[in-house]
Order: sequence, then C-alpha cells, then structure tokens
Amino acid sequence: MTTPIHPFLPRALALACAALLAACGNLPSSGPTAREVMEAQDSTANTLGFRIVDLDAPLVTQLGAAAGTSAAVALPEPGADTSVERIGAGDTLNVSVFEVGTTLFGPSSSLGTLSAGNLGTGPLPTAASQAMPTVTVASDGTIPVPYVGRVRAAGRTPRELEEVIRAGLRGKSQDPQVIVSVRENLANSVLVMGEVRKPGRLPLSTTGERVLDMVALAGGAAYPLPDVLARLTRGRRTLVLPLGDIAPDSDANLLLQPQDRLLLEHRPRTYSVFGAAGKVSQVPFDTAELNLAEAVAKVGGPGDLQADPSAVFIFRYQQEAQEAQAAPSTDAARPVIYRLDLMKPASYFLAQRFAMRDKDVVFIANAESNSITKFVSILNLLFSPVYTGHQFLR
Repeated sequence: MTTPIHPFLPRALALACAALLAACGNLPSSGPTAREVMEAQDSTANTLGFRIVDLDAPLVTQLGAAAGTSAAVALPEPGADTSVERIGAGDTLNVSVFEVGTTLFGPSSSLGTLSAGNLGTGPLPTAASQAMPTVTVASDGTIPVPYVGRVRAAGRTPRELEEVIRAGLRGKSQDPQVIVSVRENLANSVLVMGEVRKPGRLPLSTTGERVLDMVALAGGAAYPLPDVLARLTRGRRTLVLPLGDIAPDSDANLLLQPQDRLLLEHRPRTYSVFGAAGKVSQVPFDTAELNLAEAVAKVGGPGDLQADPSAVFIFRYQQEAQEAQAAPSTDAARPVIYRLDLMKPASYFLAQRFAMRDKDVVFIANAESNSITKFVSILNLLFSPVYTGHQFLR
C-alpha cells in the first residue's frame, strides 16, 4: 500500500524551488572564479587597464633580473663645490698664532739684550705661541682677529683662512705663523633622523661619507634594512631609497653633501592573501626575500574544499623598465595580474623563483564546482525540514 502524499508537500517543494532559483545568483563566495577573472580583463569594467600574464620560466627570469637592477638615481644639486673643508656660519674655530722676537700675542723676547760680547752665550730669540679664545663664525661669515679686524671665514678652507690672517698680521708681527682648525663642524654635517639608534648631527670628513656610511655612523638602522626607507633631502629635492636595495658599490649609495638631511622611516613589507586560501590575512615578509611558494605556504595553501589550484593570481602594480624609479610609485606603474597553475608540477619550481614584492595581493580563485557544492548544501538545508515534516505526518 502506497503512502499518500501530503497535500502540503507539493506546495512546499514549489516554494523551496522558487526560493532556491532566486538565490542561485547570489550564492555566498570568497571571490571570483578563474573564468570570471579572465573575462574581466576584456570587459568594459576594466577601467584600470590591467592585463593577465601567465607565469613561465622566461618571464620569471626577466622579473628577477629587473628586480636586481639598481633603479636610476637622480638628486645631486645644490652646490657644485661639495668640499667638506670649507668653513661655514656656525662653525667653531681654534686659531693659534706663532711669533718670534717681539710678539703681539706672547711675551716679548730678549733679543734686544744680546751684544757682541755675549753672542752665543746669552739667551736666544724666543718663539712664542698664543691660542686665541675659541671663536664662532658669525651669521655674516666673519670672525674677529685682534690687530686685523673682522675676517671673512665662511667659504674658505682652514688653509686659506690661515693665509688671510697671516697677511693681515704681516708688518705688525715678526714672521707670524697661523694655524686654524675646526673644532665643531656644523656647516659640513649631515642631520640623521628617524629610525636610527643614535640620531643627530654628524660631521662629514674628507674621506667622503655615503648613505650607508652615515647610517652606520648613526649606530645603524633600528629595524631590518629591507623594512626601512631612507629619505634623502638636499635643498628642495628629496629622494626616497629602499635601504635594503642599496648596495655599498651601487649608484644608489649616494655621496653625501654638507647640509643633507637623512630620514629613516620604518615601512614594514607585507602582502595580502584573499580568496579560497587556508587563511585570509595580511602577512609580513619576516625575511629579506620571500618567494611565492613560501608566501602561499604561510597562509595554509589553497583550501581543499573550495579552491581552484590551477588559478593562483598575483595582483601587482608593476614598474615598467623605462619608468623605474628609486621609490616605486603606483602612479607610474601599471596593474598586472600574474597567473600560476599549481596543478602543473613545474609551477612549483617557478613559485620558488618568483619573488614577492611589498603590497602584492595573492588571490586563490574559487573552483567552479564550489557553486554546485553550495547549491546542494542549500537544497539540503531547505528540503530537510520538509522531509522531516513529511515523515512526522506519516
């Protein structure tokens, strides 16, 4: 004997199917499928003009070579004369004068007491030295010198200033000799600020300090070099240099000039992971270099139940070779999506060679079958109460 169908069951089935059909277009999803990403490239909605490129061995090699090339560096200016020996306003000087015989600055000699009878047996002409009080170069670039007046010191080297003072004393003192040394060098210094262990004003020497030299003299960076940006300001020009990209022998390791300002900023490198990944998150690099295989593994890899391993996408603002700058800027870069098929064994070798960059976005696409799985889940969710009610009414 067959069990009669409850009159409520067909109506419930019809309502469930109608609701299901209405919801099919709005099934919850963690992101687009591979097909939807590929179709977006040629759609009118692609206002950014991004392009999708499949990763292969030649392309990975090309990207690695471009990353290892030092970016073009500009800056110099201001000042053609970059000599660090030139005195400037605010510098503190030590001036010493050496004289023989009758002196202006020291005790008089006994030369006048010598006679033919005691020549060779009496005291010899004395030489006297006198260190003048420490003097600071005024804002107008001059210093006071007794018996000479105000002498321009700014713009001259210590040797040149010695000759000027000596010329001013000639005729007033017997063969004066002058020695000038810089006690505190403010004009020929660099101000180092930010994330260094010993910030402050550091003098330049005649050996010629460069960016990495000055960072070392300031105690080193407070964070790992790849996570630090060096902002070098000269006059009205500013150049931003990723500190980790500066090699000691590269053009980016610029020779510093007097009055440069070097600011170190902490800019931790991160990448983001979205889609059907084991964990959606923002992840720090933690190491100087990170490849795609390591980046995906850090978040648990593609999700077994929903991911499409053949569609791993890396979203990046790619700097074109002819547009390369020391400080990458999204304004001068073009959006590119790199695609990698992890269903191919060779792709895992490519993933080991593909270097991640700061602010990359890794997206693991949803599998096409994921929608069907969710559809079946919704069917079970809707029909289970109906089936249970039918069984109860029996």
